[in-house]
Amino acid sequence: MIKKEHIIEKIKTCYDPEIPIDLWNLGLIYDIKIKKNQSKTDIRILMTLTTPGCSMINIIAEDVKSKIESLESIGEVNVDVTFDPPWTPEMITDTGKKKLGFSVPDNDKKTEDWE
Repeated sequence: MIKKEHIIEKIKTCYDPEIPIDLWNLGLIYDIKIKKNQSKTDIRILMTLTTPGCSMINIIAEDVKSKIESLESIGEVNVDVTFDPPWTPEMITDTGKKKLGFSVPDNDKKTEDWE
């Protein structure tokens, strides 16, 4: 059975072409929906980009889609891009901030898991 953690691991292999951080740790994934459909599992991803004018929108969305489709028992995968709410740097996970060289206070409880 496909779990959210499996989807997240695949998303972590997708990178923003201008920032060397994966889409998950950049905070670009807003929602993951998983729906069992007979013998397959359908996935719907709601994501954003760092800027609305990004010319790589289709390439990034297709990368997410193809990586998720590589999982066993995956049916239909839909990746929807939204700019509401707009992305802000505060959405970056602590892991992402550390990769970018920002110091992260130990008392900051922000996690990598989307609530």
